[in-house]
Amino acid sequence: MRNPLAALSLALLLGVPSFAQSNTQTPAPPSTVQSAAPLPAAEQALVGVIDQALAGVLYIETYSNQTAATTRQAPFSSPLFNDPNGPDAPQASGSGFFVNAAGYALTNYHVVEGASRLTVRLRDGNQTFDARVVGTAPDYDLALLQVQGVPAAQIRPLTLASGENLRVGQTTIALGAPFGFQFTATSGIVSAVERTIPTGVRSIAQRAIQTDAAINPGNSGGPLVNSAGQVIGINTQIINPNGGPSDIGTNIGLGFAIPIDTAARLLPRLQAGETIVGPIIGVALAPFELGELTQQARTQYNLPSEGALISQVTPNSPASTAGLRGGTQRQSTPYGAVFFGGDVITAVDGRAVRTPDELREYLFGRRAGDIVQLTIRRGSETLTVPVTLAAGTPPATNR
Repeated sequence: MRNPLAALSLALLLGVPSFAQSNTQTPAPPSTVQSAAPLPAAEQALVGVIDQALAGVLYIETYSNQTAATTRQAPFSSPLFNDPNGPDAPQASGSGFFVNAAGYALTNYHVVEGASRLTVRLRDGNQTFDARVVGTAPDYDLALLQVQGVPAAQIRPLTLASGENLRVGQTTIALGAPFGFQFTATSGIVSAVERTIPTGVRSIAQRAIQTDAAINPGNSGGPLVNSAGQVIGINTQIINPNGGPSDIGTNIGLGFAIPIDTAARLLPRLQAGETIVGPIIGVALAPFELGELTQQARTQYNLPSEGALISQVTPNSPASTAGLRGGTQRQSTPYGAVFFGGDVITAVDGRAVRTPDELREYLFGRRAGDIVQLTIRRGSETLTVPVTLAAGTPPATNR
């Protein structure tokens, strides 16, 4: 006869119900996963917009010539594996987007600056295509590429939409490759319009769109689109947690995009192969707002409370030819040495100039050869002086 205790022990070990458990109720099966409910119509529309827009986005990798001495060694190396940090590895990555059916694409200048070779990948395939830089605008942080060998069916140009009526609260969608995560979409709103931020290799103040859509390194050059999938800007900067605009760091809800109107205005010149720099008048402006000065200082130097103070005039420049005057009294300031006593620009083409940044922003919307009417304060006199803008010199870069 079998020992019942032994039979019970065996049943428990095997997980088989024993005679002692035979009357226990069988547990109910776990809940099953149900099919997801249909998306609301508005959400379906947004998903479709993003899906269509991503088809026109580029993932850009840049390569630069470097010697073996500057190549980092990978912590693990083997003749069986490629060295991820070797001389054939990409040096950086960014984003871009098609603007026409000929394979031309816009991106940021800082994405392609210093690169000896560019490759592009599209969302609908793993194939890599070479690309060439057609034209650049370093001061505007813009570059135009042409992607080589892409089948016509895979070129999906995005529609550009003027930001003339852009309003705070509109939906924004940032597309690109943050931290190399390709073809990512993040959404938010237009946080502010008419922002002015330092832009380009010389950090000259220019208009920008502020958005809280997450923008991170790798998003640079990608499109900022509206809820219809139209491009309203080109992602360019975030606010660095240390306090300054930058293309490095992590998103804290303060992202900026170059208005697409700026890029559209320059696009024909970029496609013609130009290197575009902002026009100049040939002056060094005091790097501060006159409102920062004490009333005593403004009285001493006979300065208004608003305007752009000319510290120095460049010889043989448009400003010199027009007879503009720089300062003669050198003073040390928290911003460095500044010459006081020169002309103060208070308006340009009838538009009031309150700060140096406002003057620079206005001039960057013009072209070399344009004549602007400067209203200046010279001592107690107010004069109007015509100045012909000249082409600036392409800045040297360190990248």
